[in-house]
Amino acid sequence: MLNKSAQPLQLDLPVLLPNAPDEADACVARLVNDLSDQEGMEQVHVVPAAGGEPAKLCIHYAPEVLSLSRVREIARQAGVRLTERFAHALWEVDGLQSQRRARTIAEWLRRTPGVIEADVTAAGPLRIEFDREMTSELELRRVLGDMGVQIREQRPRETIRAEGRAADDGHRRDEHGHEAEHGNREHQHEGEHAHAHGGVLGENTELIFALLCGVLLGLGYLISATTKAPVWLPLAFYIAAYGSGGFYTLREAIDSLRLGRFEIDTLMLVAAAGAAALGEWAEGALLLFLFSLGHALEHYAMGRARRAIEALAELAPRTAEVRRGTVIREVPVEELMVGDTVVVRPNARIPADGFVIDGTSSVNQAPVTGESVPVDKRPVDDSERAAARPESVDPEHRIYAGTINGSGALEIQVTRRAGDTTLARVVQMVNEAEAQKSPTQRFTDRFERAFVPAVLAFVVILLFAGAVIDEPFRDTFYRAMAVLVAASPCALAIATPSAVLSGVARAARGGVLVKGGGALENLGTLGAIAFDKTGTLTEGKPRVTDVIPAPGIDERELLTVSVAVEALSDHPLAAAVVRDGHARLGSMVTVPTAEDLRSITGRGVAARISGEPVFVGKRELFAEVEGPTLPPAVRATIERLEQQGRTTMIVRLGERYLGTLGLMDTPREPAIQVVGRLRELGISRMIMISGDNQRVADAVAKQVGIEEAWGDLMPEDKVQAIKKLRAQQKVAMVGDGVNDAPAMANATVGIAMGAAGSDVALETSDVALMADDLENLPFAVGLSRRTSSIIRQNLWLSLGMVVFLIPATVLGLQIGIAVLFHEGSTLVVVANALRLLAYRDPTERVPLAEARVASP
Repeated sequence: MLNKSAQPLQLDLPVLLPNAPDEADACVARLVNDLSDQEGMEQVHVVPAAGGEPAKLCIHYAPEVLSLSRVREIARQAGVRLTERFAHALWEVDGLQSQRRARTIAEWLRRTPGVIEADVTAAGPLRIEFDREMTSELELRRVLGDMGVQIREQRPRETIRAEGRAADDGHRRDEHGHEAEHGNREHQHEGEHAHAHGGVLGENTELIFALLCGVLLGLGYLISATTKAPVWLPLAFYIAAYGSGGFYTLREAIDSLRLGRFEIDTLMLVAAAGAAALGEWAEGALLLFLFSLGHALEHYAMGRARRAIEALAELAPRTAEVRRGTVIREVPVEELMVGDTVVVRPNARIPADGFVIDGTSSVNQAPVTGESVPVDKRPVDDSERAAARPESVDPEHRIYAGTINGSGALEIQVTRRAGDTTLARVVQMVNEAEAQKSPTQRFTDRFERAFVPAVLAFVVILLFAGAVIDEPFRDTFYRAMAVLVAASPCALAIATPSAVLSGVARAARGGVLVKGGGALENLGTLGAIAFDKTGTLTEGKPRVTDVIPAPGIDERELLTVSVAVEALSDHPLAAAVVRDGHARLGSMVTVPTAEDLRSITGRGVAARISGEPVFVGKRELFAEVEGPTLPPAVRATIERLEQQGRTTMIVRLGERYLGTLGLMDTPREPAIQVVGRLRELGISRMIMISGDNQRVADAVAKQVGIEEAWGDLMPEDKVQAIKKLRAQQKVAMVGDGVNDAPAMANATVGIAMGAAGSDVALETSDVALMADDLENLPFAVGLSRRTSSIIRQNLWLSLGMVVFLIPATVLGLQIGIAVLFHEGSTLVVVANALRLLAYRDPTERVPLAEARVASP
């Protein structure tokens, strides 16, 4: 139990553990355990990141045992020890021909002493956590090299982050960080050399071997069929075909057997060996040819999906023109520092995140946010203020690396180093998403581990069929080998990962970041979507929607008095009155000067114009101040506007009531259309949740076509609302990623809008819409549904083929025909998954009028 006298201390986790990717990392749990064991530490726990603040470590300690400075020192030392001992690496690699090969590599790494966790996918990203006291980066490189895997990304992510942090702080993180960087550079030329000489061949070697197997098989068959050559000659070609077609399969099978696993490759080799033992060399060679060809084409298909993601990383230019003093010089983007001024020529790619300080232009932001229309950019009014708070810079000033400048030259002040730009983080998160398996993929992996041994046991039973039916052992053995071929779940192994990878890649190209297969599948099976109101369905800023003068009063007088008084206030509603009032009046109308502004808290404001008192505020204000009572016409107007969800302001000058202003946070322009498109995609239930009063919530929901609106909700009420919805069906929560983070965390899928400008939104969401634009939401949901559909198609096809072929081969189907069906289904599955790379939203061109009709 926590001692009542215990004092709490909160420390930023990124400072204590600079290499931990998030608060869920194992090193965070180790730090909590280490500190909890210290005398005087009452309780240690993690406070998740929220509201723009990083995750924190909260330490409750006994002040009579430990001083504040001692607690800080203990926590710092524990963090240093963990950082020095445990390392995290995320590498791009070559040499993973298939998902099965990736699983084998991952298993070998996990069995390497000192490796705590290893995640590998056929698409290339390889993630390792290891203990530096038991192994080293050099040793891991050696293990990977021995297994034919080449590292393309030379530096672990932790080193990149440490360098960026150290450069910003003006010093190195620590001695070990310097050594890690030095070690990476030391091996960089070696890795580049290997890639330069072996990379191109490595990409195509398996395909070359497979084609060579086919050529040798064809020559052997032609020789045996058309000439009177000696028997040994075609046999020599078949044996050579076995060697070229079975090379990679044999390597994979040996590695699997050494790990104590029976994989698909083992089944293929046993079947080919069985065919050779029966003298059916041609059929065995055909089996190996088609199997190796299927593997090679699978590798090609996965490589194509991977290259679609890698293309994101190539969007940012490698160099930038920097103005330092009066000199402009070209430097590598890695050398850009926060605060540098970058000159961007017309029609050039932008090299860094920042904000415009000079020049105007239109910028194509589609590579990062998916927006189809270029966005106009202009300089900030106060560059010093923008530099101090870059996250608060408006979108019209903000610039992202990798976007394309239009016809005007721009000067940009850099706010992030190259490794920390929005584009770099998107590429990093997409790569990490590839390593996160979906529920279906985890199921198929478990299924394969049980299925392959079961098939081998069934084949052994079939070998004794001669004891039951009267047939030669040759026929029994041939049938058993045919069943081995038929039962190999090749298509099943690639069915889900190929679809997930293609879906994640297509989403990233469309300005939607999906964090892994789980989020992608869940998004495609949603039954309901909950929207935050302010800033999501609405613009997030109030506008003057109604200007209603009192009887006998001119509208211009009502507006000029309102603008004059509200110009003295800094309230958001006052700013809306000034902005929209000037727009309605035009430049030809003179606004009088107000003075002596007084704020009447919670009610309104008072001022004077030409000596006359002016009051602007709620109806409650006029029950408290002296003067004539509220006219019936004004009272009726107030009641009508409030029923429509408006915030109202009454204006009185002297003894005269001038009229009423109605304000409202107006719905986003595409909101109605988006709601209609989501209904067309099959989202049957949509709910708006808001902290505003129920009448305002009802009014906004009605305007955008949403049937349910839940108002008067505090942040904790929103969490309970999401939990209630989730108990009924899968639900997504759409918000801005900051105030709505707790509700998003409790939804099946958390969807953040405007993530390109928000670190918190990128970190807290499962799906991030990079642009602050609702129109990307139907695209994301549609893509996910298509992905889920293709995964189901692939699973039915792959499992259906196995279910068909096993009894067919038992009843006498030949190995050659079984191979054609079997490998053909694998190619169909891969091709089906690659269709996702060309996905287009079928609801994209729904006319606005049609969307309104679709809304009840």
